[in-house]
Amino acid sequence: MATTVHQPPQIEPKEIRPRGGNGSGNFGGLNSGPQNGALPAVQEYAPPPSRTGIWVLLAAIGMMFAAFTSALIVRKGASMDWEHLELPPILYLNTLLLLVSSVTLEFARRRVAVFMGGSRTQEARIQEARAREERPVRWLYVTLILGLAFVVGQYIAWLQLRVAGFYLATNPNSSFFYVLTAVHAVHVLGGLAGLGNVMHKLNRMTLRRSTLDSFSSYWHFMGILWVYLLGLLWMKL
Repeated sequence: MATTVHQPPQIEPKEIRPRGGNGSGNFGGLNSGPQNGALPAVQEYAPPPSRTGIWVLLAAIGMMFAAFTSALIVRKGASMDWEHLELPPILYLNTLLLLVSSVTLEFARRRVAVFMGGSRTQEARIQEARAREERPVRWLYVTLILGLAFVVGQYIAWLQLRVAGFYLATNPNSSFFYVLTAVHAVHVLGGLAGLGNVMHKLNRMTLRRSTLDSFSSYWHFMGILWVYLLGLLWMKL
């Protein structure tokens, strides 16, 4: 018995049009195709390298002082020769100098933003006119002087301890005092070097906003770190 094989019906291909109409390549309301023959540019935001680097640096510094804190607490708990150490009064003046320097730095940062043409509001234009008459680098000089005064004050505190008979190897608590304050002072000196670089770039009109913001984060962190260290020394020494 013969078998007849029927071929399947031929289906004409239909033109698939994107939803959204007019063949514009808009699928479901999303522009995924070229518009007017031009490929859309994809822009991705990436934080400035200086901002990323400064947070890595601050994290490393924070971990280092956390290790110092842990060592101090453990050493005090296991020590039988721990003597009370009277903190030099000049440390409180040094704290005030460093905190005020953070305030003057914020004044400088805001004036630099206006000086370099940030906002276009009426108030900003008035501030910009004033900023161009009084260059914001003056506030940076004030910050620099206050930072140097802080370091000099720390040196005076070390001299006062030596006069009182406390040296680096006198006892464990005096050793921790010298180490903690000296390491912090070194980081402040590094910040002052960075401030000098910021002032140099500002005078040459090559300063980037991200550079100043990164330095400001570092300097404010030094102030917060010192307040923490002062409280730690006052409670533990």
